Amino acid sequence: MSHHSHRFGYAELTDRLNRCPQGAPPSESLHKILKILFSEREAELIALLPIRPFTAEKAAEVWKMDLTQARNILDDLAGRAMLVDVEGEDGRTTYILPPPMAGFFEFSMMRTRGDIDQKALAELFYQYLNVEEDFVRALFADGETQLGRVFVQEPMLSTENAMHVLDYERASEVIRTASHRAISTCYCRHKMQHVGRDCDAPKDICMTFNTSAASLARHGHARPVDTAECLDLLDRAQEHGLVQFGENVRERVNFICNCCGCCCEAMIAARKFGSLHPVHTTNFLPAVDENACNGCGKCAAACPVEAMGTVSANDPRQPKRKKARVDESICLGCGVCVRACPDKALSLKPREKRVITPLNSVHRTVVMALERGKLQHLFFDNRVLWNHRALAAVLGVILKLPPIKQAMATSQVKSRFMEYLVRKFPV
Repeated sequence: MSHHSHRFGYAELTDRLNRCPQGAPPSESLHKILKILFSEREAELIALLPIRPFTAEKAAEVWKMDLTQARNILDDLAGRAMLVDVEGEDGRTTYILPPPMAGFFEFSMMRTRGDIDQKALAELFYQYLNVEEDFVRALFADGETQLGRVFVQEPMLSTENAMHVLDYERASEVIRTASHRAISTCYCRHKMQHVGRDCDAPKDICMTFNTSAASLARHGHARPVDTAECLDLLDRAQEHGLVQFGENVRERVNFICNCCGCCCEAMIAARKFGSLHPVHTTNFLPAVDENACNGCGKCAAACPVEAMGTVSANDPRQPKRKKARVDESICLGCGVCVRACPDKALSLKPREKRVITPLNSVHRTVVMALERGKLQHLFFDNRVLWNHRALAAVLGVILKLPPIKQAMATSQVKSRFMEYLVRKFPV
């Protein structure tokens, strides 16, 4: 490789990851994780790759190497699920370096593998994500626009409320409309299994869709399934009280995790940083029928983020009687508690203000970058958004605004204006 650097390849890769909106705060744990997943030469090469999708020709140009050699390296990385390879209708393959989450961290644990030490990796993931917390805080608690959102359990909706749920808000519709569907082992529970902290929730139930599913299935990291089986697994997940947590976009959702409250990073983050709204909620909240509620506490036990609890019913005839109470400030609106209530004392009601969901991954990425002060990395990497000049010009103006006006602009960028630009100038 002609590229020369005085820094270690893993430090360069960490810098590269931190140019993305999500980021990956450097630490000794992260360094050890990257050493298990990549050779130092691979880390040096990946550090040079564009943030947005690229071809083997572009990689060969950046790496200053023969096209065949570059393609072999890319295909090997894709085969290990470190890159996602997307086969276009024209037969051309493009490659994407996924973020750590949802991305190559999960991919490394989505099946049992012998080519890496998964127990050592799981212990490092636990240290980096569950003990140190800097990564999880940066991933889930920075900015207003987050990586993931919760899907409401559709069977828990009344007929009237179900009429107002849009297609992109339905996990079932994501499954039905996906070009590809694949199932793999839940990264979170697999990780926790290696550190002796997993629960008995189903593990082979992690869902990927569209191009991500096609790539993972092609290389044996996930099992392709049809619509019917995927819908059956969705029902199974809901019966086990798992939360459907998926990509925070309206179009071409790439993943839906079925999350438990004890193992899954998104649910743990929602408990730890609930006031910072680390996960986008549904457009519903549970309502308690105090006449029907007997205060059994089953809703509180089922809630993955501790938004449900019991308090005194203040009944002078039954001083010990309790009733359920919801903390609306941290509630996800998933409907798990409604399913768990044996007396049908809970129902879902609409939130007063609808939750904004980005149009697609481009929309979400730009807004996340703007909110996290990383928008310049999308523009100043000359291999990124080069055909997105109109969008770059407009957002370049926003970048120069003082902080207060920039915050005001963000609320506009998230809505119709950004959606118009993304539709008009697609990547």
